[in-house]
Amino acid sequence: MSNLQMTVNLNQIRYDEKGLVPVIAQDYLDGTVLMMAWMNAESLGKTLETGQVWYWSRSRQELWHKGATSGHFQNLHGLRYDCDTDTLLLSIEQVGDIACHTGERSCFHQTKEGKVPPSGDILSEIFKVICSRRDHPVEDSYTCKLLAGGDNKILKKIGEEATEVVMACKDDNAEEIACEAADLLYHTLVALAYHQVSLRDVYLELHKRRS
Repeated sequence: MSNLQMTVNLNQIRYDEKGLVPVIAQDYLDGTVLMMAWMNAESLGKTLETGQVWYWSRSRQELWHKGATSGHFQNLHGLRYDCDTDTLLLSIEQVGDIACHTGERSCFHQTKEGKVPPSGDILSEIFKVICSRRDHPVEDSYTCKLLAGGDNKILKKIGEEATEVVMACKDDNAEEIACEAADLLYHTLVALAYHQVSLRDVYLELHKRRS
């Protein structure tokens, strides 16, 4: 029996008239919404017991072990239910980083403008832009100029921004602290991109330390 099973009271979950409850799965590190599916009491119980996510397939009318066919399993890291206890939110580790049957990371990749990857947290979104500038330089882009300058330019800026964070903290100016901290985070992301270090690796390290 998993630790999660010990803390979740299955009797609290409010299922619909068909014995189902809607479930949202999101990435446990960056919060990206990956998919929506359904569970019944049996699939929820198996999920909590095994630590891998099981759903109920309404089309096939059977239990669905996510990834059993594709290899894209979902490892459970956390479970919450809403204030009405009739919707579940799963924090999951998506094996292979593919949740959608189309091969996309997330099922929510379509907009009226076309196919667009789903958003995660703001640092992940900024890092995507920085990596795009690295791989596809844009004229007059400040990020591209930093990357072109290499470590000498990037690290000099990190040092300057770190000093400015310190000074803002010394002045106890909340607005300036937030502004300078944002500058420091941005320039650190540029350094990560320049050295081909994934932001996700940083998140994994932070997750290990938190655990």
